[in-house]
Amino acid sequence: MVLGLSPHVLQSPTPMYRSVGLRRLSPTYACYSLAAMQIRSATETDAKRISSLIHSLSGPFTVSPNGEGAEAFFASISEQAIRGYISAGNFSYLVAEVENELAGVVAMRDNCHLYHLFVAPAFQGRGLGRSLWLTVRKAALEAGNAGHFTVNSSLNAVSIYERFGFSPSGPTVETHGIAFLPMKQA
Repeated sequence: MVLGLSPHVLQSPTPMYRSVGLRRLSPTYACYSLAAMQIRSATETDAKRISSLIHSLSGPFTVSPNGEGAEAFFASISEQAIRGYISAGNFSYLVAEVENELAGVVAMRDNCHLYHLFVAPAFQGRGLGRSLWLTVRKAALEAGNAGHFTVNSSLNAVSIYERFGFSPSGPTVETHGIAFLPMKQA
């Protein structure tokens, strides 16, 4: 399946709204209709849904299966923390929605660090993560980034980031109860 961005930017009071959809590549794939999907700038009212999505997908990040020792990480993805990031001047948050359901979220910090990229399970494997990444990347480049990006990849997502052109920039890090691999794209 290939996810393509529509050339039509929807009129909106917040920037970067786009409608996106899937098209069928071969009859062997199920055809999912995501024509109603929109990618838009997040607002503080989205913080609770974003926090819930990240919490629901956070199991693979923690060193301990029960999350012990990762309290600082969990605090950093709380509704209050997400609200603070959205309102901060050095973060850019986008959400993808289908019929008012949160399908995914992406955040860029300091115009160069991919801070969050999460796709709800019902929407995984359809190119939404790539679409979110390309949208926030394009905005960063237009804002002056020279094409240098970093991410701290959860260990289960390393292959996804490699497909996005990232490569490891150091050894695996275990700190504050979570594990990740620093990566860069230049």
